[in-house]
Amino acid sequence: MKVLQKGKGKLIGWHDPDDARAWVAAEKSRQLIDKRLTVSEAVDRYIHEGDIIASGGFGHVRVSMAIIYEIIRQQKRNLVMAAKTAVHDCDLLVAAGCIRDLEVAYAFGHELRGLSPASRKIIEDGECKVIAEISNAGYQWRFLAGMMGVPFIPTRTMLGTDTLAQSSAIVVEDPFSGKPITLVPAIYPDVAFIHVHRCDRYGNAQIDGTMIEDFELSRCARKLILTTEEVVDDAVIREKPWMTMIPFFLVDAVVEVPYGSHPCEMPAMYDFDEDHIAEWLRVSRTQEGIASYFDEYIFGVDDFEAYLERCGGAEKLEYLKRRENLQEPKRAPWRNGR
Repeated sequence: MKVLQKGKGKLIGWHDPDDARAWVAAEKSRQLIDKRLTVSEAVDRYIHEGDIIASGGFGHVRVSMAIIYEIIRQQKRNLVMAAKTAVHDCDLLVAAGCIRDLEVAYAFGHELRGLSPASRKIIEDGECKVIAEISNAGYQWRFLAGMMGVPFIPTRTMLGTDTLAQSSAIVVEDPFSGKPITLVPAIYPDVAFIHVHRCDRYGNAQIDGTMIEDFELSRCARKLILTTEEVVDDAVIREKPWMTMIPFFLVDAVVEVPYGSHPCEMPAMYDFDEDHIAEWLRVSRTQEGIASYFDEYIFGVDDFEAYLERCGGAEKLEYLKRRENLQEPKRAPWRNGR
């Protein structure tokens, strides 16, 4: 095929599909074994310096924040992030000095809540680098190519945009039509972490609501950590097998962590903790504020359960549950909205 354009972004996470297939065959077990670990054990065992990581969910929805906090607590360094829809998770990791490079589809903003003071400044100062850009669709196709075991996905996304010029994609002449077509390369993250509504001890996981890109991500990641609101008996999973979106043989670790997406939303379970997100956005304008936040909510507590207690405990969590179920005004402040 005739190459018409090459993006100048750095290619991360690509492997020859045959090598990737051989790696899976050698490294991934298909045995039904109990994979339950603590948050600390999962991060220590599966996330290593220099790894390419990918966070599941979308924006502030169904994000595995328990893993994010633990990465910071264990001070993992030089990570490369596949920042597909990276907001609160990316902001905290960059602010903590855990991320070296990013490939970005969407980052450095908290959507309607405003921009990210901490990570924007760190990027602007050159302490962390955006090494490639891509569209949201482009990232989905990167995950899809990895899932399918093909080297790339042909698509029209990004054609004629500056985003393509900053990406690792290439444009070729379509051999059928003679028109330009984008080839988006596959990606195989070293480790992904996805928060789900329920799963069994083996890793058969169910998600209520949209999967976003987690169907593809779970199938292209080399290692997969699942955090879950609840570990249920495998008989519960078998009752509705059509809801099992992530099968056990993709999963390396299962971590039961109720409210594990806090302060983000878990659809049908609990709403965003707007007070806590607002606190982070307020204090993260200075390095002193960032350090104070981490000392209070990460290094100053033993685990995620203690973090939740510091954020308001059972009373606050019940309030967020009522908000998600429309039993409280969605925009009311916590203390005034009870």
